Amino acid sequence: MQTGLATPSIRTEILAGVSTFLATMYIIVVNPAILSQSGLPFSGVLTATILLSFACSLMMGLYARNPMVVAPGMGINAFFTFTAVKVMGVRPEVALGAVFWAGVLFMILSVLNVRSAIVKLIPKTLRYSVSAGIGLFITLIGFENARFIVANPATLVSIASLKDPIVLTFIFGLLLTSVLMIRQVPGAIIIGIVLTTLAAVPVGRWWGDASAVNFGTKTLVNFHGIFAAPDFSLIGKLDLIHSLQWTLWPVIFAFVFTDLFNSLSTFVGVAEAADLYDEDGNPRNMNRSLLTDAVATTLAGLLGTSPGTAYIESAVGIAQGGRTGLTAIVAGLLFLPFLFLSPLLSVIPGIATAPALVLVGAFMMKPITKINWNQLDNALPAYLSMVLIPFSYSITQGLTWGFLTWTIVKLSLGKTNEVPVGLLIVDLFCILSLFSGH
Repeated sequence: MQTGLATPSIRTEILAGVSTFLATMYIIVVNPAILSQSGLPFSGVLTATILLSFACSLMMGLYARNPMVVAPGMGINAFFTFTAVKVMGVRPEVALGAVFWAGVLFMILSVLNVRSAIVKLIPKTLRYSVSAGIGLFITLIGFENARFIVANPATLVSIASLKDPIVLTFIFGLLLTSVLMIRQVPGAIIIGIVLTTLAAVPVGRWWGDASAVNFGTKTLVNFHGIFAAPDFSLIGKLDLIHSLQWTLWPVIFAFVFTDLFNSLSTFVGVAEAADLYDEDGNPRNMNRSLLTDAVATTLAGLLGTSPGTAYIESAVGIAQGGRTGLTAIVAGLLFLPFLFLSPLLSVIPGIATAPALVLVGAFMMKPITKINWNQLDNALPAYLSMVLIPFSYSITQGLTWGFLTWTIVKLSLGKTNEVPVGLLIVDLFCILSLFSGH
């Protein structure tokens, strides 16, 4: 029997869509703030972010008929900037090409319905640890952007001096946003970003710090108005040829892996929360939802942003009663007005979005509660995978060492049934990536 399909009122669906948008709109600012550090223009990424979120949320609502927003994913945007571009030295245009090919591969996997076979290859314990590791990675980036964690020649890293006004402003934003979220205030993250930006104004004015909203003697130095035409400069700027180099396949694989499991975990989690199951007990319209997710990744490369994925924050709208695709349609439409606000949004400093990164990272830690820490042959590979992601500043390294450690430990214990042939093939790609110079 099909469950969770009772249709709520149109008013309920609209309110649910508004709530979902308020819970996810932080990506409009946070995604350009992260990707602009790769060398891509802030305004171009902002336009790409909004277009992707609008188009693919509509597709999720009209085609997959599920109440979920689709937007550039957190964590995978950090991988794009800090691992692919900054650590591996991949040009941003080439990285966009890798995003496109990852989307194409994801679409093929979705159309051929082989995703279930891929899922079975990856131990659940490693899936949980990778999610947590990405959460720690995002948190570290947030602390770094806020100058809360700084380099130290004696201890490698340390906490910055509390005499720094930038650090104090960040702490204010972090505590304020935390309280708003705990009190379940709608749009807590975006409210925190706005209020932290306002708190950063006197820092820029009195201390002249470029990390804050910086005033000159009479006017804002980095303020160029409120409205502007959308910046379409990144559309079609991807490098499709060079992104197919052998050395880029670990990057493409990481995009596919992260996107695949992000979307699967989101669909399962949302279905559980809303009882959105079909007659077979599977998440409703799973194939269409996954295909929408794959299209989002492919389109992301064409538009000029990191891969798109379904957002777990969609649960906010579901809690408000959203059950149909109308929730996603309303949320998607609400992204459009922000196309014309890039000058205003570009004023927002890194210390204002840093609290959002730290707190989103906290949400991603939840899966580690599913790891059996008393079973060491499962726990140790998961632990290494989780901690190596932030410590190596690379999601790829965390994935690689998690897979390899799992295989070695299980084979040494004679548990060959827990190391399928497909996983050995993945291990081979991991070893090749380790010796590819990255």
